[in-house]
Amino acid sequence: MALLFDPPQNPTYLADDVIAGVCADPGFGKYFTDHMAVANWTAEDGWENDRIVDYSPLTLDPAGAVYHYAQEIFEGLKAYRRADGSVWLFRPEANAARFRNSAVRLALPELPESDFVTSVRQLVALEERWVPSGEEQSLYLRPFMLASESFLGVRPSKRVLYSVIASPVGSYFSGGVAPVDIWVSKEYSRVATGGTGSAKCGGNYASSLLPQELAYAQGCSQVLFVDAAERRWIEELGGMNFFMITSDDQLVTPELNGNILPGVTRDSLLKVAPQLGLTPVERRVSLEEVVTGIGDGTVRELFACGTAAVITPIRSLKDDGHEYVIDVDRATRTLPLRNLLLDIQYGRVDDPFGWTQKVC
Repeated sequence: MALLFDPPQNPTYLADDVIAGVCADPGFGKYFTDHMAVANWTAEDGWENDRIVDYSPLTLDPAGAVYHYAQEIFEGLKAYRRADGSVWLFRPEANAARFRNSAVRLALPELPESDFVTSVRQLVALEERWVPSGEEQSLYLRPFMLASESFLGVRPSKRVLYSVIASPVGSYFSGGVAPVDIWVSKEYSRVATGGTGSAKCGGNYASSLLPQELAYAQGCSQVLFVDAAERRWIEELGGMNFFMITSDDQLVTPELNGNILPGVTRDSLLKVAPQLGLTPVERRVSLEEVVTGIGDGTVRELFACGTAAVITPIRSLKDDGHEYVIDVDRATRTLPLRNLLLDIQYGRVDDPFGWTQKVC
């Protein structure tokens, strides 16, 4: 039976002026809306008790399985307010499909993709007043699933909680889009072959935090990981996919190999690239190829992409004793890619792919 995620009969909200004040300068992930979507799963009864409730802390026993074995997954997507005041989602079915694949890898129950989309749509419709309207502002949505059974045995949990929370967010770049420096980690790996690299789960992000701190210490904004086996093949950043643009107008990204998260933004950029005269290519990319290409000019531009920032231009790659710097004066293709995707998301241009769907 399909889940409905019905809203409460008499929802309550913060005062309109308080919400307006938050949306005027929301930051990222600092404030949360009045309600959240929730559903429960048990091995005996399956999915049930779907509802939208007041935003509130979750109550889990100290023996809750998620605390001890990290059996959880999450997603990230956005709702966008258009110039006419309407609110739209961007490719929620793609997030739903990835969420389902993540659940399989983490031995969690699969939430039907239609139920995922319903939960998101219902929450956005209820929280419409929280969708900001400023430049590059949006309502960030965080669906997640976690093991909620209280036990200390090592096995998949027989009780699971699913929820969606929402947070108004501003532009990722408060001072405008600017190229960043990236630290190449050769000591630490994000994931290994056969691991959880293609799933969106907290453990992958936890493993990136120490190398991320080391990147900060080197004056870099992010960390780039190579493969764990040969320390040769580029995989992804701590939380973003990696791209390069070559002198012959190829848009190249590492192919999905089980270690790399199949980003929705990644896939979208590959599909819109031909509109800007770029040829999308998915293949293995070695670190040597990239640094050599920066030196001889065959690699013109580098960037990272993800839901939060859309596209982050890369100025340089750094490792122990070396810095490989892009000639930013020749980097003319990255920002048009970013702008095209944003224009589709905000409805400023036609959506030839049918990616956007109106909520209210």
